[in-house]
Amino acid sequence: METNDPIARLKSMVTGNFAAPMILVALLAMVVLPLPAFMLDLLFSFNIALSLTIMLASIYVLKPLHFASFPSILLIATLLRLALNVASTRIVLLEGHTGTAAAGNVIEAFGEFVIGGNYTVGFVVFAILVIVNFVVVTKGATRIAEVSARFTLDSMPGKQMAIDADLNAGLIDQDEARSRRDEIMQEADFYGSMDGASKFVRGDAIAGILILFINLIGGLIIGVVQHDLSFADAAHNYTLLTIGDGLVAQIPSLLLAAAAGLLVTRTSKAQDMGEQIVGQLFKDPKTLAATSAIIGGMGIIPGMPNVPFLTLAAAGAAGAWMLMQRQKAAEAAIRQQPQKAETPPELRELGWDDLSPVDPIGLEIGYRLIPLVDKNQGGQLMSRIKGIRKKISQELGFLIPPVHIRDNLDLSPTAYQITLFGVTFGEAEIHPERMMAINPGQVFGELDGIKGKDPAFGLDAVWIEANQREHAQAQGYTVVDVDTVIATHISKILQNHAHDLLGREEVQQLLDNLSKTAPKLVEGLVPDTIPLGGVQKVLQNLLEENIPVRDIRTIIESISEQAVNNPDPEIITASTRMALSHSIVQHVNGIQADLPIITLDPELEQILLQTLHATGDGGASLEPGLAENMHKNLNEAAQRQEMAGESSILVVQAGLRTWISRFIRHSIPSLNVLSYNEIPDNKQIRIVANVGR
Repeated sequence: METNDPIARLKSMVTGNFAAPMILVALLAMVVLPLPAFMLDLLFSFNIALSLTIMLASIYVLKPLHFASFPSILLIATLLRLALNVASTRIVLLEGHTGTAAAGNVIEAFGEFVIGGNYTVGFVVFAILVIVNFVVVTKGATRIAEVSARFTLDSMPGKQMAIDADLNAGLIDQDEARSRRDEIMQEADFYGSMDGASKFVRGDAIAGILILFINLIGGLIIGVVQHDLSFADAAHNYTLLTIGDGLVAQIPSLLLAAAAGLLVTRTSKAQDMGEQIVGQLFKDPKTLAATSAIIGGMGIIPGMPNVPFLTLAAAGAAGAWMLMQRQKAAEAAIRQQPQKAETPPELRELGWDDLSPVDPIGLEIGYRLIPLVDKNQGGQLMSRIKGIRKKISQELGFLIPPVHIRDNLDLSPTAYQITLFGVTFGEAEIHPERMMAINPGQVFGELDGIKGKDPAFGLDAVWIEANQREHAQAQGYTVVDVDTVIATHISKILQNHAHDLLGREEVQQLLDNLSKTAPKLVEGLVPDTIPLGGVQKVLQNLLEENIPVRDIRTIIESISEQAVNNPDPEIITASTRMALSHSIVQHVNGIQADLPIITLDPELEQILLQTLHATGDGGASLEPGLAENMHKNLNEAAQRQEMAGESSILVVQAGLRTWISRFIRHSIPSLNVLSYNEIPDNKQIRIVANVGR
């Protein structure tokens, strides 16, 4: 949005498109043009203030990604310091013979303060600063940046698969998944940039050493040869200027190197560094008490500095005592919370109200898994199950009943069971203190942990310690916590048995909601045209074959048209599938115009049709050899399609579709069975296999 305010427009130009070019031009001018001494004082002061600001920002930032511009800022600050070094070197060599104030008051003050009249002390202090900066801080920060960048890039596939697993389990929505993927990409870019930016800091430390010798040796030669100074005067002037210039440059360099080290050693948890260090270092008062005891023991040894040691021991003991008192007060406050008074139950006659109905969906857990569902103990499983219900309900088109969770002392302490209407459909034993590393099919190494299986999909897995998560992700494993393991297992069972959860109450609710938008469509349907149980059976048939009932309007229209002629739910289901053909094919094969299909040999189709007509009950009694060969050939054709990266679709005559679908539903779940009538006219059929006897 444009503005007529000239001040606002000037500010926008300075802080926007012209900021970077102006900085580069200023740096180039500092290198090429001679600067007066007062300008050097101003720029050196600004450089120190900028370095302090950057270091403090790296301390107070909550997460490394919150300071993602640090690599660029580090490069600009390094270039500024090098440009100042070039400008100060020019003045030192040109004007150093005039006195120690030739390069400005900042360089003179730093030189005199550190040297204190002794050049040897000055060189030693400068050498120590260079060693600390180059050997300790810069080298360590560079190594950490290299390792962080490598592990971040190696762990990206595992993190991406973990996000996909949470998304498929309904634990997160599309927006959160997109946000987490963006954060992973930003993290990889940040640590990759930090790896390169650390090389600038290291090179800057080397440049500082070279500039020191250039200024000192060059200044002595120029002062003695060109300006006829005595060796003592030349050494005094140029040594003070050289060491002052080196200190003014090395102190900001050390601050920036420390800032880089602090930033790359931060954890990814959003927490202030001071709170994190204090909270972890003084979490247990026993640590402080033991330290105070050791320091106090050293303080009573004859010949030791008793006062400092005993003073520190007393301070540490006082701090440990205060921490203990604070912990006791917190525990007492928890114990003093009002408890609900338990009243003895009244003795009364047993009635029908005492019989609890069976839960549509139940989760029974061992006593060690109770913290997972207890919000007071930080349990997140309840909220994740709620997210699963919401996701599956939106996908299938009807409301999934609530999940009733209760503890079961008959189970193992770390086991759980998933029940539908009182029948167990899934169970597993987990390790709540560990995380599950799932092998998706291709990994790059073995992990130390407890071998196991993913309860939802049966994949090989390893239960690992939480601190092994990044290492496992770098090896290609998909790492999830125990909440995700249970939630994914529940999601899988609910999707596979959605047809069992659709009762008459849910069907009536669907019709009531449809009557608000299409009242004429629902009017007179139940029970005049078809009973409510007939509508329920049709919807259950669709759900059993993984067809959502979200498009309830199209489904009810098809039921209304077909039920007038034939109320058989199986025939109505076949007609409804034809009405949903576009949705079914898109769900199986996407929006591609090309539809790869598998067909049956005409002779085999005739045999199956004759067998179906002979039985007359919707089933077929095949010879064991024929059924085994047909199943084997269909399985091989489906596997070839999966290896080719295409959907496996079997197309048969309408009279065979229902029977064949039930025949292979559990043994070959990846093979989708359609009839020729269910293929839309806009799809181009491509036969990829023909299965015979």
